[in-house]
Amino acid sequence: MSTDLIARLDAADATPAATRLRARTYDLLRAAPGALVADIGCGAGRAVAELTSQGVRAVGIDLDERMIAVARTRLPDADLRVADARALPFRAGELAGYRADKVLHSLAEPGFALAEARRVLARGGRIVLCGQDWDTLVLDSSLPDLTRAIVHARADQVPSPRAARQYRNLLLDAGFHDVAVEIHTAVFTDGAILPMLAALAETRLADDWLADQRERARTGRLFAAVPFFLASATNP
Repeated sequence: MSTDLIARLDAADATPAATRLRARTYDLLRAAPGALVADIGCGAGRAVAELTSQGVRAVGIDLDERMIAVARTRLPDADLRVADARALPFRAGELAGYRADKVLHSLAEPGFALAEARRVLARGGRIVLCGQDWDTLVLDSSLPDLTRAIVHARADQVPSPRAARQYRNLLLDAGFHDVAVEIHTAVFTDGAILPMLAALAETRLADDWLADQRERARTGRLFAAVPFFLASATNP
């Protein structure tokens, strides 16, 4: 795991919009002090630390051993485990809460992960999903046709690029009740989003497009909006 990638993830997680969105996921979990909650796709462990600070017994789960290694250096006392979202290391009904942030889009069959979530959640347990729809990135550009092609080309590299817009139906299909969906849009008007735009541009020969975005950032004319879908439900 490169230090540059970790630094970019840390910077993204530290933005006010990301901080508010994480806080909203914790509210929707409704976890009482001492409740056992799993953070699926925990990465470097920020949410595990924040949930723990609220008195929750948080367990961090990630399939990437390198991310878990980073998390363990930061949170030596935390419960952090390498595991697949489709085969979690918990007994049936063991969890009071399940949180998955930017996870389901990485799975070719996200429904399998939600079936596993139902297995490990107790009756009345809460599930919260958060993520972006990879086909839905709004960018002001002097090259709108190329922008559309770049966004869709990047989405095509994601196993389930439209999983976020499917959260409600995926949860209903898995048997969850009281399903609710919110949309929180992150707006960028400066160069903070340029690293992500550079990654988008790698999918095509898009030097002119990226130069346009950099010039917009330099002159205070950049505009990007990323809608995040937030879904919550209860295990009956």
